[in-house]
Amino acid sequence: MIQISLRESKHSDTENIANLRAMVLREDLTRLGRYDEEKVRQRFRDSFDPDHTWIIEAEPAFVGCVAFKPATEGYLLEHFYIHPHYQGQGIGGHVLNTLLGQADLQGSKVRLNVLQGSSARRLYERFGFEVDSEDSVDIFMSRKANGTIAHDDNNAR
Repeated sequence: MIQISLRESKHSDTENIANLRAMVLREDLTRLGRYDEEKVRQRFRDSFDPDHTWIIEAEPAFVGCVAFKPATEGYLLEHFYIHPHYQGQGIGGHVLNTLLGQADLQGSKVRLNVLQGSSARRLYERFGFEVDSEDSVDIFMSRKANGTIAHDDNNAR
């Protein structure tokens, strides 16, 4: 696996992340009839919190991001995007191991949502996430702290 690192995001990362989001979600949102070139970026801009968003770097290129926000019942995992060129190289699994390890140490639950039909669902299920509810667009999942973290070579989208 390539060497990766996480760094805290800054406001100056906003457009790079918004553009990555549009690229990564395009196929799934198009399939769901929900892709809009500007809305996909604006939705990220509206919820971006640099204090809880990490930039994923490798070689030292920008390859992705993930937000891990404190929530009422633990953490909310969102905006987890890996550039398509770097998907399938174990980066997503490595990042999940790191974040879920932190949540497990604190005994915290982690929640997320994934688009219907997204291949990322399989990754999350391998890491112990279970479906709580779903609608025509999103699947809402959660994982209780359990101290057992899967090892995975696939990545989230």
